[in-house]
Amino acid sequence: MKSIPKQLIGIGAVMLLSIAAIEVYAAESHIGLALEHAQTAAKAGDVNTIVNHADAAKSHIKVVDGHLKAAVTSLDAAAAHAKQGHTDLAKKSAEEAVLHLNAAQ
Repeated sequence: MKSIPKQLIGIGAVMLLSIAAIEVYAAESHIGLALEHAQTAAKAGDVNTIVNHADAAKSHIKVVDGHLKAAVTSLDAAAAHAKQGHTDLAKKSAEEAVLHLNAAQ
């Protein structure tokens, strides 16, 4: 079995990080995109454009809603762990909530 060259592993890691960065950027812009689509629907002069942009806005809002719900779940877990004296687990759960809140922006 041949070993994978280190350069190939490095390139793969960079590609994965790039994809992750793009996904984070997209998640951070969902509210802005939802607003743009809703504004376009409000200004549209035909029903097809209204439907298309309203649906697009809703899809972005659903992503935000999912992150907000996950943040609430993480914060509930943080509080529960803290009440049991599990500081490290509480902090980890709070950190997860921060990630979800950042992604919901």
